Amino acid sequence: MRIGVLAAQGAFIEHITVLRKLGAEALPVRLPRELCGLDGLILPGGESTTISKLMRDYNLVSEIKNLAENGNPIFGTCAGMILLANEIPGSTLQPLGLMKLRVKRNAFGRQRESFETDLSIPVLGEKPFHAVFIRAPLIEQSNGNVEVLARLDDGTIVAARQGKLLVSAFHPELTDDPRFHQYFLDIVAGNS
Repeated sequence: MRIGVLAAQGAFIEHITVLRKLGAEALPVRLPRELCGLDGLILPGGESTTISKLMRDYNLVSEIKNLAENGNPIFGTCAGMILLANEIPGSTLQPLGLMKLRVKRNAFGRQRESFETDLSIPVLGEKPFHAVFIRAPLIEQSNGNVEVLARLDDGTIVAARQGKLLVSAFHPELTDDPRFHQYFLDIVAGNS
């Protein structure tokens, strides 16, 4: 299984490490030609404005949209979730518009308001998932066939799935728990 990780900026190395531990062939993606032959793609956390600009500069936007339209699974974490959304109120950022989500950037505040918490994510099993939130976004609204996968105790949506598209407001690559990545690989394999 060949999984690309957008390597424009952000926590791409950590995603590659987790995927390789799970037995996937994980490759950094910087150019459109590196998207060829992939079974899935991860858009990592980082700075969404910078990642968006680099995606445009390197002609990746239409290629990533084509992947999604052709049924290739895509997983967006933190900034990746922002990029996959179709609406970002108060932002000039042009998202990919692939998921029916309205996402609020930096929803929990600045860097010092970053936090960690245990989440109930039923698709991963009964054991709570320890989630790391760094200048994290949140999902303000989801429409259509979006399945909510996880919420904070106050009801805030922090993970969702729409078909073969998966997002999390947190950074599963920064934990020792590979279950969220395994869930994505299961989607890629058609087992979930």
